[in-house]
Amino acid sequence: MKILKNTLKIIAGIIGLFFLYVIIVILHGTVTDYQPEEKITIDITGTSPKKIIEDSIISLVTWNVGFGGLGAKDLFFYDANGTLSTSHPVIPSKENSDNNQKGMADFVKNTKVDFYLIQEVDKSSKRSYHNNQYEMLQAEAPNYAGTFAANYKVKRVPLPVLQFWNTLGKVESGLASYSKYQPKEATRYQFPGNYSWPMRVFQLDRCFLVNRFDTKNGKELIVINTHNSAYDKGGILKLQQMEYLKSYITAEYEKGNYVIVGGDWNQCPPYFPFDKLMPGQGEEYETLSIDMDYLPEDWVWVHDPLIPTNRKSSEVYEEGKTFTTLIDFFLISPNVKVEKVKTINQHFEFSDHQPVYVELRLN
Repeated sequence: MKILKNTLKIIAGIIGLFFLYVIIVILHGTVTDYQPEEKITIDITGTSPKKIIEDSIISLVTWNVGFGGLGAKDLFFYDANGTLSTSHPVIPSKENSDNNQKGMADFVKNTKVDFYLIQEVDKSSKRSYHNNQYEMLQAEAPNYAGTFAANYKVKRVPLPVLQFWNTLGKVESGLASYSKYQPKEATRYQFPGNYSWPMRVFQLDRCFLVNRFDTKNGKELIVINTHNSAYDKGGILKLQQMEYLKSYITAEYEKGNYVIVGGDWNQCPPYFPFDKLMPGQGEEYETLSIDMDYLPEDWVWVHDPLIPTNRKSSEVYEEGKTFTTLIDFFLISPNVKVEKVKTINQHFEFSDHQPVYVELRLN
């Protein structure tokens, strides 16, 4: 009987310590929670000698680089039901991380475009071995101006919850835009909506990054880098975000400006079923398509319908088996025309997303 009582005391003590740990983690997260204002002016790093856009044809790439941790040989523990505990790596191996980050840098170095719109760029995160990827990528684009908007800034992400010695840890990540032209202004806009407390403390603060440029005809070019919510059951957060974005971009177009939005939308374009590229193989996934009446029909959704841009990361990538879809693309205002669009098929070697390249004409 005494042995039983002692055993129960030990179990109760362990449970008590665990709950104390959870309380401390939540309190620490709440006190240090990043709470950005709705509108923040962003510093511009680097300088481009080109102050005005004189060409009518411009080129852009959008790419979610997955913080250098989700190449073809990697999986994401969170997608593999690893929120409580996991047998999978929480962060990639140093070898894989280095290879993925080298792939990111080589892509920027060798793919010369006027504008890079890049998502999930880490500045100082445990998951990417505290490498400053923003500076790394800017070094590969000399004479380009750069802007960075944080959207994931947490002192300590305590996942997996039951493996406190093996957590995701510190994350500082966000949207990075680089341009061959000097922006006259850069601004971070906070999307409305969020998860309930305490989950919101450890989740992303979704936003979009606006760079504003002068053109030779006196109009402004508005280039927007966006990364909309994932893990959004029923798309509740995305609906709020899309309404906010619509209000912003239609107001800019009504001023006579050119508007280009590119990024990881975490949803498919209108008229594009999420399993179009792999029919009947996506039953376990929920990926919405943007409402076909979201904007007037003279606004254009620009994507390559033949090549996937995203693969599910609950397992390492196996071509033809791993489910793929299309959630990375561009949206352009009626005064911009499409000349060319192509998804660059890397077979997901360096990220769980693939780059999308476009050439556009400013009318």
